[in-house]
Amino acid sequence: MTEPFLFDGPADAAATIVLAHGAGAPMDSASLTAIATGLAARGLRVARFEFPYMRERRLSGARRGPDRQPVLVQSWRDAIDALGGGPRLVIGGRSLGGRIASYVADDFQARGLVCLGYPFHPPGDPGRLRTAHLAGLKTPTLIVQGTRDPFGGTDEVAGYQLSPSIRVVWMEDGDHSFKPRKASGRTEAENLAAAVAAVADFVAGLP
Repeated sequence: MTEPFLFDGPADAAATIVLAHGAGAPMDSASLTAIATGLAARGLRVARFEFPYMRERRLSGARRGPDRQPVLVQSWRDAIDALGGGPRLVIGGRSLGGRIASYVADDFQARGLVCLGYPFHPPGDPGRLRTAHLAGLKTPTLIVQGTRDPFGGTDEVAGYQLSPSIRVVWMEDGDHSFKPRKASGRTEAENLAAAVAAVADFVAGLP
């Protein structure tokens, strides 16, 4: 079983959002914490968890790459089962966490899917797309993406074949973590707040 979870928000909330971390930062990273606590402040329940490689890194301090995809997928399956099943949950997360959630969302009939910075392709390698399964995705999905994300920016994403169940919301001048350049006149805090608002509005509109 995937545990422990890190919870924010009221236990009796109308919706629970389960978030996994990105490839390089843990579940209590500053940006993911800002999003989780922001959603909790809007009355939503947020549960965060870590993949095995990140839990091991936390215990040993040894840095290694992410687990193989079957292990990551099984971690999501365990997390969903532990929290009562897909129909009760909105699942997703940062980058890697959201991408792996997108592979299991339909299987578990998740209430919704939220991807915070989807890695459409590796940086500098736009030909290696991770979009094939997104064309037929049935789960209502929100992708929050920085306009200059090296994993997929506005011009690139506009040309992808994405399911009509997917909505993309853009963070102005944001990179993969939604951080804008100083010259843009925006701040990271503003983009994180905008991301929280987009996710909260998406969840509120789910059946």
